[in-house]
Amino acid sequence: MRRAALFVVLSLMFCVAGFLLSLNGCGGGNKVSIPPPPPSSKIQHVVIIFQENRTPDNLFQDPVLIKNGADIQNYGINSLHQTIPLSPIDLGTVGSSPQNYDLSHAHSAFEQMCDLNSSTGVCAMDGADKIAIACQKGAVGCPPPNPQFMYVNPADVQAYFQMAEQYSFADRMFQTNQGPSFPAHQFIISGTSAPAATSNSFAAENMMNPGAAGCIAPPNQMVPIINAAGVESSSMYPCFEHPTLTDLLDAANLTWRYYAPSAGSIWTGPNAIQHMCGPNATPPNATQCVGTDWTGSSPKVVLNQTQSNAQILSDIANNQLAQVSWVIPDGADSDHASSNNGCGPSWVTSIVNAIGGSQYWSNTAILLTWDDWGGWYDHVAPTIVNDGSSWGSGYVYGFRVPLMVISPYAKPAYISHVKHDFGSILKFVESTFNLPSLGYADVPADDLSDFFNLSQGAIQFQAIPPPPNDAQCKSATGPPTDPDDD
Repeated sequence: MRRAALFVVLSLMFCVAGFLLSLNGCGGGNKVSIPPPPPSSKIQHVVIIFQENRTPDNLFQDPVLIKNGADIQNYGINSLHQTIPLSPIDLGTVGSSPQNYDLSHAHSAFEQMCDLNSSTGVCAMDGADKIAIACQKGAVGCPPPNPQFMYVNPADVQAYFQMAEQYSFADRMFQTNQGPSFPAHQFIISGTSAPAATSNSFAAENMMNPGAAGCIAPPNQMVPIINAAGVESSSMYPCFEHPTLTDLLDAANLTWRYYAPSAGSIWTGPNAIQHMCGPNATPPNATQCVGTDWTGSSPKVVLNQTQSNAQILSDIANNQLAQVSWVIPDGADSDHASSNNGCGPSWVTSIVNAIGGSQYWSNTAILLTWDDWGGWYDHVAPTIVNDGSSWGSGYVYGFRVPLMVISPYAKPAYISHVKHDFGSILKFVESTFNLPSLGYADVPADDLSDFFNLSQGAIQFQAIPPPPNDAQCKSATGPPTDPDDD
């Protein structure tokens, strides 16, 4: 009875959204049917690692990738049409050239860097120098010259380089949305940041006021809403209701888990979906998510995650890895400018090596990407959808972010030039487990199939050497840190 009830709820949610779970899914009293995944599928686990705020030009100045054909550029163009060489900077806030400032990556910053030609609909990609800078309090020599035109010191990200060189790397992966982390983390679980299933608007920014996000935000909390014309014309309380990929997984009796630093964070996507949160009072008066995904002895949403308290690692070691996992870092391990301590490569390497050394390696695909561009210069223009009527009009697509596919069936040393976005990750999960479409960003997206050769002999895992700061990163204690702003 419980599963039947869930199917009915899902059917109603999807029918409201205007698409079907099956040919008869919206008929009165008709049963929704979701086929089970093929039992012989070589990919039986998908792990989505979602880091923060980087572009390929900024993070992957890797001579090997470039030699192999990756479209990485070491200079940019500013609004005066001057050529600006990219300069090196440390990944984190420690080192001889610390990253002690952050750049705006609000929708307005997207518009500045894009510099859209309204007649052609093409970004000139020459406005990065107009993006606002915020220096840390007490920072010396901040900002440096041309602060938006930087690349991360390759010595700090050799672990990332090795993953990209050994497995598959994309140089045409775009964030789906044109804004910062809060909407990006909605897109990675559902393919949209729409307030409701049938809305043609999107949550476009982070929170307007200090405090928590989502359905447990304080009553005065608001998030800007962008319409199909690309105008932020309104705002609303940041608690939404529409289908998510987790609904499809639940309906098909597939397991999932979402590892995150804290409740109420803009990085904790499930807290902004009312049926996932299950708030302890009617929003905007709730203070806690107490739905079944968050409670019990083995919750699906796992909080308080840091390097020193990483349940993803114990789940792998204890043979309890879910079929689909989202892994969200805390600030220190996130690669987020001015918030991280250079431990992102250590964090990611620990997860990749744990899976590679376990029984899960033979049937797992690790999808490693970054949630938004972070304000850093990148030279590749996205496709802009702004016709006022197509899905995503006014808010898709955003700038490039890195993407790596790490799997025994990923094409080795492969550079993908196919256009991907967050919807591609959702479609890959749907295709892998034989699920219906959500009907959002997954519909126009590809399914990442160009990365894989399922007929090749499985690649034997070779451990990624941890970065020099690995021991220091793993020994750090204390509560998880959230981003300083976005």
